[in-house]
Amino acid sequence: MSKTKDEILLRGMRENNLKNVDLNIPKEKITVFTGLSGSGKSSVVFDTLATESRRQMTMNYPLYVRNQMPRYERPRADLMQHLSPVVVVEQKPIGGNTRSTVGTYMDIHPLIRLLFSRIGSPPVGSATDFSSQSSFGKCPECNGYGEVIAPSVDKMIDEEKSLREHAVRFKPLSPSGWQGNWMMTCGLFDPDIPVKDFSKEMYDLMVYGPPEGERIYAPFHTKDGPHDSEWDGLLPRFTRLYINRDVSKLKRTSQEDVLAVSTHTLCPTCEGSGLNPKVLVCKINGYNIAEYDQLELTELLDELSKINDPVGTSIAQQAIPNVKQLIDLGLGYLSLSRKMGTLSGGEAQRVKIARHLGGSLNNITYIFDEPSAGLHSEEIEMLVHMLESLKDNHNTVVVIEHNLAVIKVADEIIEMGPGAGTSGGEVVYQGEPDGLKKVSTLTCLDHRLTLNNNPRTTDSYFTLTNAATNNLKKVSVEIPKNVLVSVCGVSGSGKSSLLFGTFTEKYPETIAVGQGSIGTSSRSTLATYMGIMDDIRKIFAKTSGQPAGLFSFNSLGACPVCEGKGVTTPDVAFADPVTVTCEACGGTRYSDEALSYKYEGKNIVEILELTIAETNNYFELPKIVKKVNTLNDVGLEYLTLGQTTSSLSGGEVQRLKLASHLKKEGQIYLLDEPSLGLHMRDNDKLLDVFQNLVNKGNSVIIIEHNLDFIAASDWVIEMGPEGGKKGGYVLFEGTPEEMLHTDTLTAKWLKDGAAE
Repeated sequence: MSKTKDEILLRGMRENNLKNVDLNIPKEKITVFTGLSGSGKSSVVFDTLATESRRQMTMNYPLYVRNQMPRYERPRADLMQHLSPVVVVEQKPIGGNTRSTVGTYMDIHPLIRLLFSRIGSPPVGSATDFSSQSSFGKCPECNGYGEVIAPSVDKMIDEEKSLREHAVRFKPLSPSGWQGNWMMTCGLFDPDIPVKDFSKEMYDLMVYGPPEGERIYAPFHTKDGPHDSEWDGLLPRFTRLYINRDVSKLKRTSQEDVLAVSTHTLCPTCEGSGLNPKVLVCKINGYNIAEYDQLELTELLDELSKINDPVGTSIAQQAIPNVKQLIDLGLGYLSLSRKMGTLSGGEAQRVKIARHLGGSLNNITYIFDEPSAGLHSEEIEMLVHMLESLKDNHNTVVVIEHNLAVIKVADEIIEMGPGAGTSGGEVVYQGEPDGLKKVSTLTCLDHRLTLNNNPRTTDSYFTLTNAATNNLKKVSVEIPKNVLVSVCGVSGSGKSSLLFGTFTEKYPETIAVGQGSIGTSSRSTLATYMGIMDDIRKIFAKTSGQPAGLFSFNSLGACPVCEGKGVTTPDVAFADPVTVTCEACGGTRYSDEALSYKYEGKNIVEILELTIAETNNYFELPKIVKKVNTLNDVGLEYLTLGQTTSSLSGGEVQRLKLASHLKKEGQIYLLDEPSLGLHMRDNDKLLDVFQNLVNKGNSVIIIEHNLDFIAASDWVIEMGPEGGKKGGYVLFEGTPEEMLHTDTLTAKWLKDGAAE
């Protein structure tokens, strides 16, 4: 048998910034790709290897089935051979609405519903009837949401102000919106006196609407004249438009506006389960389905193992492997009812991994995008064990990773580089870990921690008292101001609950940068995201005397053939999709007219091709200079102004999001794992950003597992000792040096990393 059969062959790869790269990836081994953020790792692993594997898999199905499946364009490469089916575990945040739970995401809950419908006593009905989303199963009081959201008059109306002075605090009903404007001009209310001076009749009409059985109409003035519209009252209107629906389906700003003027209480009818009380009478071994959902997974495993009914046993045996998988990954403290949106980054990452590892297939290629993201050093050992067990079962494991503990267990390391963006896209090194030490100038496997031996001191503190959000055990803590603070601890120990819950409630002025995505798209560029594209267009408009819209490919300046997309996708019926560079504009997205005007010798496309580092040579406008400098500060100087946000790597997105907030001084910055997706060289740049922010008088608080950041901090707070119910305590408060003399989990790894 030919030896090449044991390798995946990739030749002439040219996706994104790859420079005609050739690679052989060994099968049944752990191969780790490393290198700077933006060096080309994802272009090889996801855009070439994973895409081609999926494309070839779909070709095995009949055409009528293929038409119903995702369709993949052949990657830009000369040869891609000996691929195997892929399972991809990406870094993207878990989606889902407010009802998405661990049980539904892992496909365990449908089996639990089936179990109760078959062996529960007294019998209730079908499996569907045990769902809070079914017409019978949902609670009649809260409509299946588990909590009652009600508008609060006190939060919504400032009675000291008039309608014209924004007495209604809810933005969509304020004077700036058409509904608020209608309230001022309809003649029913006096817009210029404080609401507290309204007569009772006028107040009740505004807030609650007309008396029962009556209908009142008032003119709504438009350019076509007045139109009579029915006035139904602020609270009834608010309830109809915003409460009687899934709030998570609203835009994020609208969600925040709604929640700011509402009260939330646990539904008294279903006690938060979202289920009809008629469903909750059905039990298995003394537990109803809501109680089953609230058991910790270790307890749930015991209950499933106790079932001895033949039908029940067959159903339970299908659920047990997924429950065990979560427990094996250290998540035994979670419950099926835990909302996915409340999981920490490390918890969500492991739930995602568990979902993909439930089967027992082998000869598969497993692709992981930074599986260590969000994990404490103690939890990395579990991850490494899982990767090695996959390999031992004759699978190929391909990992994109920056964490040294994961890189060291690789059978083969492939470092991409040497730089990022246009400076990357080449293979710097391929071979065993030992050889990397001699070749790489970037990835040092013998990296030692640099401990902050001279931390800043302060006399002022942010004070939190008796914090009890989620699993916090009435925690009281003082967080020093105007220094760099790291908050650490294992996944689920209470870090996010303390900071993104309790802290931001007490200090709402905090600039909080979480792990959410930035809404990337092929039409969103670096310049538009940073808010400087309008300024660039205005400069072109002023120079040329043309409308600013001419310099936008989303407006007047769009190429008439591709409509500003830069590419065309011809209809090729049932064949693989094909993306072709637009012949009319050559991929620039702009019309010939837009490109005929120049500023400082360059047209709009040539300006957008400038790197961040080059931009300040062309623009002097302070607003542009300041925002471009923040991108320089976070190490994104190699990106171009016109680069689409959809083409950025995970680490680049994280830093771009951070850069968009680095505009103020004398502020409180709160960041959730800023090291996510960053190579150790990028970490140094980011640490410099934080130190400069603190030097300028800001307070910087980070939730971090990365030991380099913890070691460089002025103050460290560790939560724990474990996750879930066993977490929620403050274990340590002090300097990194003081931490070396304690006996916590983080201290153990800090000592190990700092040892000579």
